[in-house]
Amino acid sequence: MGQSQLLELAVTNLGVIEEASLLFNPGMTAITGETGAGKTLLVTALQLLSGGRSDSSLVGVFSDEAIVEGRFLCDGSEMVLQRTIPKQGRSRAYLNGRISTVGFLQELSGPIVEIHGQHGYSGLVRKEHQRKALDDFASIDTSQLHKFRQEEHNLIASLQELGGHNEDRSKELELYKFQASEIDEAEITDALEDERLRVEELMLGDATGNLEAAIQVKQILESNSHFNDEISEALRQIKGRESLKELQIKINELLDVVSDVASDARNIAESIDVNPEKLSQIQLRRSLLTGLRRKYGDTLEEVLSYRDNLQKKIETIEGSSEKIKASEQLLLTLRSEMDLEEQKIYAERKKAAPMLSKQIRKHLESLSLPHADINFSVDGRSGEDVELLVALNKGMLAQPLAKIVSGGELSRTMLALRLVLSNDPSTAIFDEVDAGIGGEVALSVGAALKSLAKDRQVLVVTHLAQVAAYADTHIGVTKSETNAGVEVQVDQLDDDQRVIEISRMLSGSPESENAQKHAKELISASRSGE
Repeated sequence: MGQSQLLELAVTNLGVIEEASLLFNPGMTAITGETGAGKTLLVTALQLLSGGRSDSSLVGVFSDEAIVEGRFLCDGSEMVLQRTIPKQGRSRAYLNGRISTVGFLQELSGPIVEIHGQHGYSGLVRKEHQRKALDDFASIDTSQLHKFRQEEHNLIASLQELGGHNEDRSKELELYKFQASEIDEAEITDALEDERLRVEELMLGDATGNLEAAIQVKQILESNSHFNDEISEALRQIKGRESLKELQIKINELLDVVSDVASDARNIAESIDVNPEKLSQIQLRRSLLTGLRRKYGDTLEEVLSYRDNLQKKIETIEGSSEKIKASEQLLLTLRSEMDLEEQKIYAERKKAAPMLSKQIRKHLESLSLPHADINFSVDGRSGEDVELLVALNKGMLAQPLAKIVSGGELSRTMLALRLVLSNDPSTAIFDEVDAGIGGEVALSVGAALKSLAKDRQVLVVTHLAQVAAYADTHIGVTKSETNAGVEVQVDQLDDDQRVIEISRMLSGSPESENAQKHAKELISASRSGE
């Protein structure tokens, strides 16, 4: 038994089951009971824990929601999965008591649980699992191919970083150079040029009025001698007065400001060019700068920064030719080696497919499918497109495993597959595996399930005593009528109880001495391998 298995299952208000809790052992476990007792609900519970679809019709009458919990051993550590299905609304998923998702439950339980039953199948019905099964059977090592493909991915990513392939690099280089030239031709003096031009444009927009206003300010400040005389007299009066020193400082500052403003007004007046041609030139320049900002940045500073980055990209592309050439050569060599590896794996898969099919057919014959034909279709560069095609009766067209309609035939096909294939997953659950069979075939199915349970945990829901007799652990499901309604009991049976249950399955009379004698013979025969 591997390091993963189902340890415990607890069910509350699922269908007719009000409450049930079970511990599971390694080996083969049979689940039996009369029709309608609720056996298949235990499989349904495991399907829910494996991320299967929920349905509000599964909620029983005992409360407003159904709860399913499973305790699993996974790689040496225990984990608890839970699904809660309300009468109204969406189901909820939990991992170790914390909120999770249904998808995560599927991911966690996939390597542990494989279900084959009337309400759905998992595991080998999926093509990727069929490919893995074929590889495991023939010990096909695909690690080198995976390594090659990862290296190919990395090289392609590296080439893209360097500028891609030749045609792509040429186009990018042409674009970058065009953009750089467009910015360079504008001869931007600095990041503040546009702001200075904006101020100048406002000034020249009303050149005559602005000139007259500036001249008037200049004249007022420079020609008011009476004001200057009075200020000078005031300074003379307070000079040398310590208590008025602050006032003297402020008057001197005022004179300096008046002088500065007069100078500014004079400079402005001298700089204003009433010539409309100058205004037109500024407006054209600003239009050019606005166009660049619209393309390359909100401000001239961003435009200049974009230009710097363009230069780096141009230098990277122009200077990466040798690296690109080396990477492209590595890619060619890698793909050549990868092609050889793909051919090798294709040949190995193609060779192994009929060998695996042959072994599976041998088991199908003993499981009441003597005319079944099974083949692995192998296609793709490395044979990665593997599909299991099955025809269960003469004259039938082979079809994918997932399209087989009969639950019993599909379950027995899965059983035959698992007898040959790897021991993953570690817990296999079969429902309906005994549908439509009996007698010697039933014994063969029981023996096959027992054999399968040597290296994994096997749970089987069965109506046949011949199958149940092979179990290492026997779980009985009984349903009884009470004043309150229906009561379902789920128990692990001891040796005496097991004899009584198998007697019921054989004859419908659990107390019959002959039936109990036959039951003991079946159990003894299963243990002795007869």
